[in-house]
Amino acid sequence: MRQMKILTEADLRAIVSLDLEAVGCVEGAFHALATKAVAMPPILRLDIPEYRGEVDVKTAYVPGIEGFAIKISPGFFDNPKIGLPSTNGMMVLLSSRTGLVEALLLDNGYLTDVRTAAAGAVAAKHLARKDASVAAVLGAGMQAKLQLQALALVRPIREARIWARDHAKAKAAADELAAKLGIPVVAVSNAKAAVSGAHVVITTTPSTTPILKAEWLEKGQHVTAMGSDAEHKNEIEPAVIGRADLYVADSLAQTRRLGELHHAIEAGVVRAADFPELGQIIAGQRQGRADADQITIADLTGTGIQDTAIATLAFTRANAADAGTTFES
Repeated sequence: MRQMKILTEADLRAIVSLDLEAVGCVEGAFHALATKAVAMPPILRLDIPEYRGEVDVKTAYVPGIEGFAIKISPGFFDNPKIGLPSTNGMMVLLSSRTGLVEALLLDNGYLTDVRTAAAGAVAAKHLARKDASVAAVLGAGMQAKLQLQALALVRPIREARIWARDHAKAKAAADELAAKLGIPVVAVSNAKAAVSGAHVVITTTPSTTPILKAEWLEKGQHVTAMGSDAEHKNEIEPAVIGRADLYVADSLAQTRRLGELHHAIEAGVVRAADFPELGQIIAGQRQGRADADQITIADLTGTGIQDTAIATLAFTRANAADAGTTFES
């Protein structure tokens, strides 16, 4: 007789939160990607253009971890118009030894939200100036809010600006974040004004046309671009990567194909060179930020190893707390 655990979004929210342990979990995943024989196939994506929909399937096996996750992650970006969230999904955790299903994580995208925000914190931890205290967030959705919360875990953020095409949405997000973080967070109507004087700039949208321009960048800034997880998405001008002193990918194989990097390559701004990956910097294999004046960029497309890491953390905590519902077969 074997057992399988089912965890609902409510179960998972009770045991997994966006905290330093979640950041450490994702940081460890990137480290493993650089130092272990990780099996991580290319992302499978199904596009449903008439409904502005896409479905991504991601997975990774890490030697030494008892389980691996397969994640199904839909994003339907017109959903907010009908009162539904734009992202949802689920993860299946299987045994690395037997392939048997150990847990079904019905997270509705919650774990993806947490691990994506945690990845932004990891990027800032290793690439942003240690004294970075002013943040600019372009976008006002769920990830915009979580990215700022995650950044505040690893850098002494004392002020933030939010810009979005929908200013009312930016204002609502700014008010919510100010109350949650206890710092001034203001909505600005101009993206350039948001970026001016910021130490960390985070782009969090599904935009297909650039919202961050190279001419706006200033010495010492760090940019985390996390919205471009498909070939047609493009949040930053290709020239931004040309201006950067240091470009870092979460997975170079992915960013060459569907991240911001591939737009810069197509535009002839940079060549498909051997850029460093975030895990290599974490592991000390490649140089990170060298001085306070460098402009650094992290191109985050989302990796299957992050899903295996956060699903494993959730399963471990669920067992410790006896959370969820166990089925026997």
